[in-house]
Amino acid sequence: MASTETVSTKTLIAIYAVILLAVVLWGTSIALFGIPGLYIPALCAVPVIWTILLIISRG
Repeated sequence: MASTETVSTKTLIAIYAVILLAVVLWGTSIALFGIPGLYIPALCAVPVIWTILLIISRG
């Protein structure tokens, strides 16, 4: 049976704001530093995403 949890509007706005901020900061990095501004943040995000995936997979 699926749970019927609801997410508040404030929580959704906060999540979207954080995502938008990350995209804007990454875009600013690309504008200021060019190609290194594109791949350095992605390279730094690899361990973070890997850890998140590990946490998700372990339940």
